[in-house]
Amino acid sequence: MTSPVLSRLEVPVVLAPMAGGPSTPALAAAVNRGGGLGFLAAGYLNPERVGANIAATRALTDGPFGVNVFVGGGRPAEPGLVDAYAHRLSDDAARAGIALGEPRFDDDAFTDKLAVLSESPVAVVSFTFGLPPATAVDAVRATGAELWLTVTSPEEALAAARLGPDALIVQGIEAGGHRGVFVDDERQSELTLLAALQLVRAAVDVPLIAAGAITTGAALGAVLVAGAAAGQIGTAYLRSDEAGTSPAQRDATATDRSTVLTRAFSGRLARGIVNRWHEQHGGDAPRAYPEVHHLTSPLRAHGRAVGDPDLINLWAGQAHPLAPERSAEEITRALGRDARAAILAAAARLPDQ
Repeated sequence: MTSPVLSRLEVPVVLAPMAGGPSTPALAAAVNRGGGLGFLAAGYLNPERVGANIAATRALTDGPFGVNVFVGGGRPAEPGLVDAYAHRLSDDAARAGIALGEPRFDDDAFTDKLAVLSESPVAVVSFTFGLPPATAVDAVRATGAELWLTVTSPEEALAAARLGPDALIVQGIEAGGHRGVFVDDERQSELTLLAALQLVRAAVDVPLIAAGAITTGAALGAVLVAGAAAGQIGTAYLRSDEAGTSPAQRDATATDRSTVLTRAFSGRLARGIVNRWHEQHGGDAPRAYPEVHHLTSPLRAHGRAVGDPDLINLWAGQAHPLAPERSAEEITRALGRDARAAILAAAARLPDQ
């Protein structure tokens, strides 16, 4: 099976849709200019903003680009757990002079965002946090867009393959940001990217896009050799000129501080750079998404505004210290050149048969 969008890429790089600020129309367009596939994040945005970002991207590039949508689902958390967590955060909020948000359970305006994508079609619509319902699949297909689904294990890949996707995004545990698991509980996959790629490749015959700490051309070359058609890359662009990354996160990304999986900021497991918020509250954070996301949103926005990295969810993959500071076009082209060089160098180390 092939994906027409992937087969036309000059460089096998897909921009990861980084919700919460880094994802911008300028970043998507710059990745397109570099030969990759630009992507927008619809997560956390209202439908009107999603539509505006699509229009802005279209004004900046003639190339194809995609939009990622969060799949709503699950059940509301026990209110007492969220209230207890809010109480634990009250001192941080008081010191910042910020009121915590009102926790609520919602589906991130899933239906309304699909309506926007029907009115303003794009080349690819990807989903994460689970599988979209059949009605959503039909709506995407009706626009002519490719359907990409995010998986973290061969079991999820087999379930996703039944929906007939054009490609699967295989996410390893080393990836920055939220885990794309279908069910966010203690049983979720802990497969690293290379292990997941091998197992998923053996399970399904669908083009695969690798995601997880791919920050250099050599890492991109590795996943291409392992069977991926492209790499989905986010952290490598956090310090790019066009990203909407806050100054505090740009600085944190350049350090060698370790990353950790935490629920402290959103109630859903995600990988970010360790800071005081996680150290103080990570052990108490309930599994309560999106309630905790809404609860902490004002405090995180305040942290970005004043440049306090201890109040920000510093989402980043495990190889974040290697993220370069230059234009996204240059980053994309360098990834392609370096991947080719790494593959050729590796091939030269193998004996002739």
